[in-house]
Amino acid sequence: MGSSLMAAFLLKKGITMILLRSYWTRMQKQSLAKRILVFWGLMIIAGLKWPARYPTSDDKFDWEGDSVLKYPQRDLVIYEMHVRGFTQHESSRAEFPGTYLGVVEKLDHLKELGINCIELMPCHEFNELEHYSYNSVLGDYKVNFWGYSTVNYFSPMTRYSSAGTRNCGRDAINEFKLLVREAHKRGIEVLMDVVFNHTAEGNEKGLTLSFKGVDNSVYYMLAPKGEFYNYSGCGNTFNCNHPVVRQFILDCLRYWVTEMHVDGFRFDLASIMTRSSSLWDAANVFGSPIKGDLLTTGTPLSSPPLIEMMSNDPILRHVKLIAEAWDAGGLYQVGTYPHWHIWSEWNGKYRDIVRQFIKGTDGFSGAFAECLCGSPDLYQEGGRKPWNSINFVCAHDGFTLADLVTYNEKHNLANGEDNNDGENHNSSWNCGQEGELASISVKKLRKRQMRNFFLCLMVSQGVPMIYMGDEYGHTKGGNNNTYCHDNYINYFQWDKKEESSSDFFRFCRLMTKFRHECESLGLNHFPTAERLQWHGHAPGTPDWSKTSRFVAFTLIDSVKHEIYIAFNASHLPVTITLPERPAYRWEPIVDTGKPAPFDFLSGDLPERDTAIKQYSHFLEANLYPILSYSSIILTLSPVDDNA
Repeated sequence: MGSSLMAAFLLKKGITMILLRSYWTRMQKQSLAKRILVFWGLMIIAGLKWPARYPTSDDKFDWEGDSVLKYPQRDLVIYEMHVRGFTQHESSRAEFPGTYLGVVEKLDHLKELGINCIELMPCHEFNELEHYSYNSVLGDYKVNFWGYSTVNYFSPMTRYSSAGTRNCGRDAINEFKLLVREAHKRGIEVLMDVVFNHTAEGNEKGLTLSFKGVDNSVYYMLAPKGEFYNYSGCGNTFNCNHPVVRQFILDCLRYWVTEMHVDGFRFDLASIMTRSSSLWDAANVFGSPIKGDLLTTGTPLSSPPLIEMMSNDPILRHVKLIAEAWDAGGLYQVGTYPHWHIWSEWNGKYRDIVRQFIKGTDGFSGAFAECLCGSPDLYQEGGRKPWNSINFVCAHDGFTLADLVTYNEKHNLANGEDNNDGENHNSSWNCGQEGELASISVKKLRKRQMRNFFLCLMVSQGVPMIYMGDEYGHTKGGNNNTYCHDNYINYFQWDKKEESSSDFFRFCRLMTKFRHECESLGLNHFPTAERLQWHGHAPGTPDWSKTSRFVAFTLIDSVKHEIYIAFNASHLPVTITLPERPAYRWEPIVDTGKPAPFDFLSGDLPERDTAIKQYSHFLEANLYPILSYSSIILTLSPVDDNA
């Protein structure tokens, strides 16, 4: 929104808000939908409408028979991505860079990678000028690039449309629909990252765009003197469990499912949706009083009305619902989020434990094994399944995968905040030297560690999530908080991806394909001893001591017969003894200690047989050597008596 439009907002705001409040009060007996319609009509008449769009009876879109794909969640491989950042870089050669149509142009890349679900960072209309200021470090301007500052929950972001504001912005709706339709054609589900924990209006000193003018005390958590509770860390907190607000949220989500055909949602700072609303009491929430049921504003609820309504809604209960199960107010609910056996969680504990183990920190072998099994320590007791855990090593906030193995410390000077922003505890390891300028041996170790992380993600029970650009090793220069950069820092660099096509991208593509092929790597139930057996350097003797940096296991698989997977996070190599399987032999598939293309011995690799023969003397003795900081996968094949 330009400065002139903002000035119009501020100039007319006072008179308009008086009119809005008057009409709102007089229409209290009307339906919520009718009140909202009148409200937006007055906003338009006053000339205060934020650029937004909504379908009319004249709008037509040919869905070509499309509907939601309804994949079992255990089969998903999720790709977190930013619409603009995906194709805005000049190397994308997209006809419509930085738009929904640009993403459509590159969907085949995701298909090649083995992705069957994309998670779009915020695509609701948001205030991209929230952080607008000159950045003297880079000589450009800071903007709200990520999009966690919603203005209109019923509108797709206009700037992501190649049509812009043409046709009053309504063309953006059809472009978003086109993205969903074309993704579905390729077998890719579409999830939306939605922000119902706060809005773009800020605190009591912030903008007044919509909710503040309608009823400040209804839509936001307020203290008695009008101050804003700030559980979001962004100035205000949406009053999610107020009856009016929760109905608004349900209507919004239903709209995106029924009208836009999205397959589900990831809820940013979802723990806020479990907090009690302002003036919480039973009469306010349920319509009848209960003695002694008065709670402090923001108290966590064991059965939040909003979550219960969503979980039992005839439309929403059949789509994916994923919670970021924490907030900025200190509430951390990973493993304990109210779920009704439907909700999944971004498993932040998986991220932290896997990072610690892979880099060789003592004391994490047992916790790492839990992560490989889908975190039953978090989810089994509550009756949930492995697929309720969304496993990830990296996401939009924090280090990229390449930076995770390149930097010990954050390097956020480009944000213009003297490196004071961003997380200080990243559980990263630079493999011996800080930054990209490093020795050949350090760079080799970094590539090995990247392969280790990706392999771990693909062989863990639960749902793996990959962050955009990690498949080719995108770097942000050690910046772990790139919220404000609409530039190369956040852009997918397609030329770098092409350079790595025979290296890390190939490894990622083949590992994802391997996961899809294996029946045992996407289980509906937590693995038991009937299917899984733990090993150490010798079969059946796992080492769970605090100094152990070795974890290995076998999985019975209906497709591959049996799979042997081992992680050596020690600085020392080891030769392991494989389990004996009469009439079968172990065949190496993956060894992250090997350079490309021998890190993954795919069936179409010309030198595959030669590579296997180099280890035949080990395999014939039921042994296998594993380098330091390496992981392996072997599969079981019947012995050919005629060989």
